[in-house]
Amino acid sequence: MTPSDLLTDELELTGRITTASNATFLGTIGELSVVYKPVDGEKPLWDFPDHTLANREVAAYLVSEALGWNVVPRTWLRKGPLGIGMVQLWQDVDPEQHAVDLVASDKLPATGWQTVLHGQDESGAQVSLLHEDSIQLRRMAVFDVLVNNADRKGNHVLAMPDGHRFGVDHGLSFHEEHKLRTVLWGWIGQPLSEEEIDGIDRIITLLDAQLGEQLSQLLSIAELTAFKDRCLSLRKNAVFPGPSGEMPAVPWPLF
Repeated sequence: MTPSDLLTDELELTGRITTASNATFLGTIGELSVVYKPVDGEKPLWDFPDHTLANREVAAYLVSEALGWNVVPRTWLRKGPLGIGMVQLWQDVDPEQHAVDLVASDKLPATGWQTVLHGQDESGAQVSLLHEDSIQLRRMAVFDVLVNNADRKGNHVLAMPDGHRFGVDHGLSFHEEHKLRTVLWGWIGQPLSEEEIDGIDRIITLLDAQLGEQLSQLLSIAELTAFKDRCLSLRKNAVFPGPSGEMPAVPWPLF
């Protein structure tokens, strides 16, 4: 299916995801399964401009592509049965894999995981939030810092059967003010790898070319300027940052 077909072929709705905060539908375009979020179905938020979440989702995909890390599934804007909206290719996850998990604190795995925080569950038992210590999630954590992701929940990390990890639900991103809320805090203070720095360098270069022009159609001038500043700051410091400011460090709920 060509890019033109994705924009013009009929988008047929097949269901609705009722647990989503905003109107979110399942659909098909030809043989492809997609997620469709119409702009008119976005609920007003106190801290984000109205009717901008779809643009932010597409902007996140463009940054993912520029990084070359395939963090975000293919995402675009188009008309649908309920008006213009964000459309994203559906991903069939592996239900047996969990890239982010909540486990009993006395049963933490010895290797392969990073612990984010400790707490108590509803019964008072000690539990710990942890995530994989993997290249895929390191890339996603870098991506989240750059786009200022305010809502990286555990269920927004999709574990694919082949080991790849996708990130989804990026409507709450690119705010001009610091909003980073994520469950991927496992590498605080650790230096970025050469490959991660190269990815940031690609973004900085492309912001003066096609990427900057594309993002200018989706974000405000202030948001685009703040994005550039975050890229330059992370490149200069070259370490995973920790929480800062008055914002909660993690989203709620965590999953």
